[in-house]
Amino acid sequence: PFRVEHPAGGYKKLFETVEELSSPVTTHVTGRIPTWLRGSLLRCGPGLFEVGAEPFYHLFDGQALLHKFDFKEGHVTYHRRFVRTDAYVRAMTEKRIVITEFGTYAYPDPCKNIFSRFFSYFKGVEVTDNALVNVYPVGEDYYACTETNFITKINPDTLETIKQVDLCKYVSINGATAHPHIENDGTVYNIGNCFGKNFAIAYNIIRIPPLQADKEDPMNKSQVVVQFPCSDRFKPSYVHSFGLTSNYIVFVETPVKINLLKFLSSWSLWGANYMDCFESNETMGVWLHVAEKKKGRLLNIKYRTSAFNLFHHINTYEDNGFLIVDLCTWKGFEFVYNYLYLANLRANWDEVKRHAEKAPQPEARRYVLPLNIDKADTGKNLVTLPYTTATATLRSDETIWLEPEVIFSGPRHAFEFPQINYKKYCGKPYTYTYGLGLNHFVPDRLCKLNVKTKETWVWQEPDSYPSEPIFVSSPDALEEDDGVVLSIVVSPGAGPKPAYLLILNAKDMSEVARAEVEANIPVTFHGYFKRA
Repeated sequence: PFRVEHPAGGYKKLFETVEELSSPVTTHVTGRIPTWLRGSLLRCGPGLFEVGAEPFYHLFDGQALLHKFDFKEGHVTYHRRFVRTDAYVRAMTEKRIVITEFGTYAYPDPCKNIFSRFFSYFKGVEVTDNALVNVYPVGEDYYACTETNFITKINPDTLETIKQVDLCKYVSINGATAHPHIENDGTVYNIGNCFGKNFAIAYNIIRIPPLQADKEDPMNKSQVVVQFPCSDRFKPSYVHSFGLTSNYIVFVETPVKINLLKFLSSWSLWGANYMDCFESNETMGVWLHVAEKKKGRLLNIKYRTSAFNLFHHINTYEDNGFLIVDLCTWKGFEFVYNYLYLANLRANWDEVKRHAEKAPQPEARRYVLPLNIDKADTGKNLVTLPYTTATATLRSDETIWLEPEVIFSGPRHAFEFPQINYKKYCGKPYTYTYGLGLNHFVPDRLCKLNVKTKETWVWQEPDSYPSEPIFVSSPDALEEDDGVVLSIVVSPGAGPKPAYLLILNAKDMSEVARAEVEANIPVTFHGYFKRA
């Protein structure tokens, strides 16, 4: 399956500016949409890749576009609106890039005189609120988000923007990931870095309780449950997601570091952006931290392993005194985001492959963390579970060295954007995960993986570029994979329709139906299925 080529370069369509819609459009359905599938698939991604003549440079810079596919009685409609963030509204007003984005520096206002420009050098960085990464519920509200302290409340029915929310006003956190965990009662957990004791950097886990009878905004009741220490007091690691079970929180601290001196210095003096503030620690490897969820107590166990980048946890669960931590890793300490500049992603196929050749190699891995440590076992592998080859060796300096079990690996072929039957199996023993297959960073297939047997099922069509697959379980489901998988597919070459929503049977990844749209749909990162 690993030798699909893309010489026609249709994937470039993923990075093209589109217009929003004034109202939802009907789609053309082939196959049969299951009658039980009722609700909305909400997804976020960039939709505006330049402002006038000024381009955005990085995959995570384009202005946030919110998409919605509505399912009702076998019919499907499609709608999309730009999120009215400060970044977007000010760009539209001033017809230039006003707020510095992840990989694009916003030049100072050319209309200001030299005097007022001089003073703006001493203003802090205006942090972006470009909510292009994910959308998730808090209580009865829905938020689009990126990874800064700003999240944006949106209306999931009309896709209108309601208001910008600053997380700093509620909890002591400098930002939060776009991958909160949402428990079945509505409790939300997230992680972000913060200034801990005596100015040392740390990471806070925050908890937002479910909506109470008093109907007060749960955000007002958010609090820090536990603080993880940082391997370097001045340089926090980049954190994109974390693991959660009923009793434990798992935080993986990678060698991709944020240089705070650069981050807090005046960017306007040297035309910097967020990407310029990252650096790699070439010697630390990876540190894993565990805390007890209910008590908010840090376990004093030092787990160590060799260097990788981590964006997405697949799932985490407890088994007989062990934590099983399944991850989508990229081997090495070089930052994978260095490879996600739009110029690289829009290159011709041979160029794309050449760029990806030197990048960290992707691998889905299972790590096993022993929770009960006996000093008498120094030098031994502590993992006694019968079903895994992962090891954890207690060393004489009291650290525990982890070696993973590989659950998926193919040269420059990533199993990424992993999803599971989240409602029933998050934090519990599970069997299946659904992922987006990246071929030299180009998304060209959907993949189901049995994490126990490593069996895979693949959906792939020529010149078709899918998005993260979202699992929706059927109402009368008995088994973990009873349900469908939803993905937005861009198909510029194939036939008249430029894009469609694809519905697969989660059992065998066979097509159930598709809902074709007359418009191109650019790349989306993450999303949420809101049941009707």
